[in-house]
Amino acid sequence: MLNTFKPFLQEAWKKSGFQTMASIQEKAIPLILEGKDVIAESPTGTGKTLAYLLPLLQKIEPESSALQAVVLASSQELVMQIFQEFQKWSEGSGIRGTSIIGGANLKRQIEKLKKRPHVIFATPGRLFELIKQKKVKMHEVKMIVLDEGDQLLTKEHLSTVQNIIKSTMGDRQVVLFSATLNSAAEKLAKEITRDSELIRISRDESVSSGGVEHIYFVSERRDKIKLLEKIARLDGSKSLAFINDISELQVLKEKLQYKKLSVAILHSEMNKLERKQALKAFREGKINMLIATDVAARGLDIQGITHVVGIDLPKDLSQYVHRAGRTGRMGASGTVISLVTQREERELKQYCRQLKITPKKRTFYKGQIVKFEEKLKK
Repeated sequence: MLNTFKPFLQEAWKKSGFQTMASIQEKAIPLILEGKDVIAESPTGTGKTLAYLLPLLQKIEPESSALQAVVLASSQELVMQIFQEFQKWSEGSGIRGTSIIGGANLKRQIEKLKKRPHVIFATPGRLFELIKQKKVKMHEVKMIVLDEGDQLLTKEHLSTVQNIIKSTMGDRQVVLFSATLNSAAEKLAKEITRDSELIRISRDESVSSGGVEHIYFVSERRDKIKLLEKIARLDGSKSLAFINDISELQVLKEKLQYKKLSVAILHSEMNKLERKQALKAFREGKINMLIATDVAARGLDIQGITHVVGIDLPKDLSQYVHRAGRTGRMGASGTVISLVTQREERELKQYCRQLKITPKKRTFYKGQIVKFEEKLKK
């Protein structure tokens, strides 16, 4: 399939170092190239972005000055991340793209639109605002992509997304990708697509992949911070830790910083600049632990995460899958750590049974993670 792509894409693939296409790419790319509407569910870290970005770039006609494709995502970070991937893969193609996100300077965005982008990467609210102002003309758009589609089909975004799709011509193609797709979201996805092909890559292929180890520590709730401190001190670690309650984040950060640990936090109520700085520091390795809420970390692709830590137990199974998918991406190794009380241990084991994985109980000994039995021997 790769040898049918335009030369700039073949070149970018060579540079990427990928040996083979991921399952989701093999299944989705031919359908998207054929012009079919697609609804795809594939776990986090399995190569979804390229599954739609490669055929999208293949189909763009750079000699035309029209806007030909729109990619929607629910968070600013995710839009910027997809846009960066686009910049990498479209190098040397003459294809122009721009990002349009809420919270950014509107005048500057209108200036960017004067450069006639072929592809717009956007959050729904801001894009629809510009469509209503007639600053974005959708009549030549051939393809709309919904990334993390289940988030775009929630009450908050649904009517805006429907309006954006309605602003295009009837022959457009709608492609929706998501890590988890419940039956309600799937029903809505079918309503906004036409004769769509449904693709499902099973979560077992990713969560239980050989390279990812699932371990847990048992402690009282108030002692979880001590474990977190030890994890943050592990040599060469780059940890993404999850917490359910946004109000606890600042306290955790202060306690860990007091212990001279380099940590940052990420949540949806931070302003754009603060979020950007925290992510940049984490990506560049200036801090080795980022503590986030699930919503803020949704869809983020950060290379080289060694440990995913559940400070709190996930609310449901799909949240465990989302978290676990942040490490061991595209076949790399990684460790998923759950910090649980005795009561939560039962729930964790229940999740793992459903995912056909066996979590191993661990403890710390002299700053290292060891098997529970080993510490007893020592």
